[in-house]
Amino acid sequence: PPYPYSTIIRYAIQGSPRQRLTLSELYESMENRFPWYKTAGNGWKNSVRHNLSLNRCFEKVARPITEPGKGSYWTVNPDA
Repeated sequence: PPYPYSTIIRYAIQGSPRQRLTLSELYESMENRFPWYKTAGNGWKNSVRHNLSLNRCFEKVARPITEPGKGSYWTVNPDA
């Protein structure tokens, strides 16, 4: 894809109905938008995690205790 990871991640999160995605939902969104990721191996997932953890515009939000599932949500911080 001709975009940096931070842009692709931001578009995926902001394009989701709840404006937040789990890591696995983020991977799925990226694979659906850019089919290249489906056959690219797993190295790109490390780059996504790296961008999420180091880029201040992404925030990790704990999953509510009443909501089943695994992992936290990632959101976009509009103030960053």
